[in-house]
Amino acid sequence: MSSERAQLVEEVLFRSRELSTETVMFHTAIAETRGLSAVDAKVLDYLARFGPQTPKDLARLSGLAPASVTAMIDRLERKGIVGRRPHPDDRRRVFIELDEQAIASGVHLWDNLVKRMYELCDRYTDDELRTVIGFVEAATEITHESTAKLTGATDG
Repeated sequence: MSSERAQLVEEVLFRSRELSTETVMFHTAIAETRGLSAVDAKVLDYLARFGPQTPKDLARLSGLAPASVTAMIDRLERKGIVGRRPHPDDRRRVFIELDEQAIASGVHLWDNLVKRMYELCDRYTDDELRTVIGFVEAATEITHESTAKLTGATDG
């Protein structure tokens, strides 16, 4: 690897680290305004992106212990943010789903970030954005795999 390439790779890793930290701090601030932990907020994001999930699915996705997920669901249900509904195929299981009204009440907290991200995207060509999308997708998968390795969670 050339010296210039090595420097570029190190810069990408450093800037990714910076972005990760600022993202965690932003999500923590959003969560705190809603009386949640950052982990609560990220588990809610799984529900927002993937739809209703079983507690077991949430444990698998997040890498959290099943008992921790159950306690979190109980807290979120008491706050009116999620609800349990019977699984359509197995009455012994439940799906956890978002309360859309509770989620909608916090959407405004994202306004500045979303507006500024659209402005940032305007600086790039479509091809450059496709490159960024590819990088972020691959980095997300690597991070998810690394979390699974640390926690012993599996996707299967």
